[in-house]
Amino acid sequence: MKKPLIVSSLLVACLGASLVVAGENWIGTWKLNAAKSQPGANAIRVETLKFEATPAGIKLTSEGTDAQGKPMQGGYTSKFDGTAVPWTGNPMADTAAPKKIDDNSYENSWKLAGKGTVTAKVVVSKDGKTLTVTQDGTGPNGEKVHAVGVYDKQ
Repeated sequence: MKKPLIVSSLLVACLGASLVVAGENWIGTWKLNAAKSQPGANAIRVETLKFEATPAGIKLTSEGTDAQGKPMQGGYTSKFDGTAVPWTGNPMADTAAPKKIDDNSYENSWKLAGKGTVTAKVVVSKDGKTLTVTQDGTGPNGEKVHAVGVYDKQ
């Protein structure tokens, strides 16, 4: 009796993860292409982005450096429906509110202590090989933020 229940639970978990993935072309691992990017003086420089499907939504993990060049790791899990979720490891935000625009793009509104900081627009190229992140807004100390990160699919 217990085996069918466990198998059913695993099937439901896997099905839920696959439903989240359908149409999100940013799923996968992306590495920064520094030659094609335009890092801003006050922006976070993320070298690796990893998007994974989970039953709870899409999990983003990132590794990079903050505006002062210090190493950082961060992440959140979201359904990409515009709902704010906790974001760990980002010195410019404690919540993220990513919202899917279409299969190849989403917009992410960042907040720190309830105040909007940065809006990031993320777009996957039509061939699926390049992801571009454009960050615009204001840093936690009032400094202007603008950066364009270009990532290659791994």
